Amino acid sequence: MKSQYDPPFILKQIFPEFRWESRVDKILLTFDDGPVSGNTEKILRKLNDFEIKAVFFCVGNNILKNFSLASEILNEGHIIGNHTFNHVKLTLPGFDNYAEIDRFNELAKDKLGIEVQYFRPPYGRFTLSTGKLLKKRNLTNVMWSLLTYDFKGNSSLVKNSVAKYIKNNSIIVLHDSLRSRDIISDSINFIVDEISGKGFRFGEPAECLK
Repeated sequence: MKSQYDPPFILKQIFPEFRWESRVDKILLTFDDGPVSGNTEKILRKLNDFEIKAVFFCVGNNILKNFSLASEILNEGHIIGNHTFNHVKLTLPGFDNYAEIDRFNELAKDKLGIEVQYFRPPYGRFTLSTGKLLKKRNLTNVMWSLLTYDFKGNSSLVKNSVAKYIKNNSIIVLHDSLRSRDIISDSINFIVDEISGKGFRFGEPAECLK
């Protein structure tokens, strides 16, 4: 079903302030859950080869473990977004969602010298109050219009989702976790080929998320 790859239309109507797709007719690549040694480097090399700029929705703990990779993401001209400090579902009881978001922002500012603009909730889970929470912090919630399922480690799933559902304004989700490590290069190659074959273009994060 299409809703497995692209969130339901009703959600987009309820939360119109979230970014569900690119604001221009260009495609945005995004990566979740890193930085992770053994995969993020491969992604950065591929993006450099194709001259693509992306948004990396990083986890605070992973930045602490792989600080040099986080710095490399920025040095290569990509953007780092907030994916919470511990990669927790915002819908779980007992967690301080404010603290998860604020702790990440403080880390990004103190260690990387950046003011974070974009947020993506882990697992795509959020609540009715998430929009208000983010607005107070001047964060834009960036969702997606094409989930590739690369985290399952099966390149056929990625190719099927991209071939069927890519649009000229898609926000694509990939992962720089270890689960996608073995297929990530092939996945990026396939996405680039599909986009070129369909006459689509990649966009810069700033223009796609304006």
